[in-house]
Amino acid sequence: MPVIRTVGVAEVIALEDGVGPFFRPREEVFPEATLEQWHRADAFDPDTATTEGQWLLRFRCYAIRIADRMVLVDAGIGPADSPAARWAPVPGRLPEELGAAGIAPEDVDTVVLTHLHTDHVGWSVVGDGTPYFPNATYLLQGAEDEAVMEINPELRDRVLNPLRATQQLRLLDGDTPLASGLTVLATPGHTPGHQSVLITASDEAILVAGDLLVHPLQLLTPELRYALEMDPDRARESRTAQLRDLARWPTAALAAGHLGPAFTAVP
Repeated sequence: MPVIRTVGVAEVIALEDGVGPFFRPREEVFPEATLEQWHRADAFDPDTATTEGQWLLRFRCYAIRIADRMVLVDAGIGPADSPAARWAPVPGRLPEELGAAGIAPEDVDTVVLTHLHTDHVGWSVVGDGTPYFPNATYLLQGAEDEAVMEINPELRDRVLNPLRATQQLRLLDGDTPLASGLTVLATPGHTPGHQSVLITASDEAILVAGDLLVHPLQLLTPELRYALEMDPDRARESRTAQLRDLARWPTAALAAGHLGPAFTAVP
């Protein structure tokens, strides 16, 4: 069953689309990490490493049920023919995870795509170009749309153009409130228009972080560079700023799609 956390009246539901090892050695994509930092990260989150020392990723999306809204953050790795099939464990199981949480695709009114990497958009559009969530508005930062040919040209025709054709794509420009206590935050760096989602109520908060950080190394040592960040300096600035702000809440958790736990307390 999906893991659920509450923030005030909002339910945040973790939906795991798949699990699998990364396609490059973890030491190669975090070239500046020291042996001590690796030991700390593995002790903090042992579920991100295989017994052979590979980087093991969860591929999660998060649903947010708030008032009469159903918001999905990210769309996973997708079906067997998705663009992520070249490297990620497809087919994903998001449809089954949604069903277990009592959510039908038609119930989703908003899909927040944190960024245009194949493991975050896989169920957005399926088959011959049909949006999987027929009643949803898909939210993407305008900067991400502008950079699609640099990020992954395939996704222009596989994802963005079909959503434009059905008038379901909405481009944002920076931080954007969605509902009381629910805000999309611009967190660029991993990609030019990367975005995250903050849920707050009273003295508690959850940040659905996308790839603001991808490994516990970057939670424990936020300044560490990840080799696949398009702008490492901006990524570091976004990461350190958001973790600093999140730590100010008396009760705070990070919902990061690739970490071991579905929800991680901010150290």
